[in-house]
Amino acid sequence: MIDHEKNMFPLAVLIDADNASPKIIVGLLDAIAKLGNATVKRIYGDWTTPHLGEWKNTLLKHAIEPIQQFSYTSGKNSTDSAMIIDAMDLLYTGPFQGFCIVSSDSDFTRLASRIRASGKRVYGFGERKTPEPLRVACDRFFYTEELEADGGGEPGIQQKASEKSCKDAQLIRLFRLAIDEALNGREWACLSAVGNNIRKQEADFGPNSYGYKKLSELAEAIGVFDIKRVDKRVFIRDSRGGKMALV
Repeated sequence: MIDHEKNMFPLAVLIDADNASPKIIVGLLDAIAKLGNATVKRIYGDWTTPHLGEWKNTLLKHAIEPIQQFSYTSGKNSTDSAMIIDAMDLLYTGPFQGFCIVSSDSDFTRLASRIRASGKRVYGFGERKTPEPLRVACDRFFYTEELEADGGGEPGIQQKASEKSCKDAQLIRLFRLAIDEALNGREWACLSAVGNNIRKQEADFGPNSYGYKKLSELAEAIGVFDIKRVDKRVFIRDSRGGKMALV
């Protein structure tokens, strides 16, 4: 589950068909809808090739515009170039406040950095194998394995034997650093602010990786923080109180 962002602003969604599966589309668009308004949705590939056939029925249903890019030379990815050129055109001519790059290809690392340098937000969506340079170049990075549809056609969290432990020392340290930054002299920190602070340090951070749907569930499972709820807001503090030793 992806937390709602407060600002609902126009987003450009650019999908690399060669590096994404149509199985993620429902979860992908649901996640993007919580980040902003997808005013442009484009997908790039050579639609004359049979391996993109599974995408074709999905495009019409979800109003995604296919962009044809022929593979002129074997071994060269013309799709990447077309997607990068379009992204730069949209950056300079469109009203977009953010871009969603759907690919596991590290070739988009420079594009993500360039868009962020222009003051726009970049949300990356790719498989867990996505190289670190692309992941950290994005403001936030989401793993597409967690967006794939289950048997009923809705996105579900895939439980894996490799899920990280919520008792992980690095995770606890991330929480403590993020809480310290969000306290601002108060006793309790707003959990949403804590989550934002953590993602500044780890762009691909998400409770899903630890087997939990919500950040509050993960925070409670760690077992060293106090949680309280006021109306619909969730607050957190270290159970030891005060400024915590960052160990």
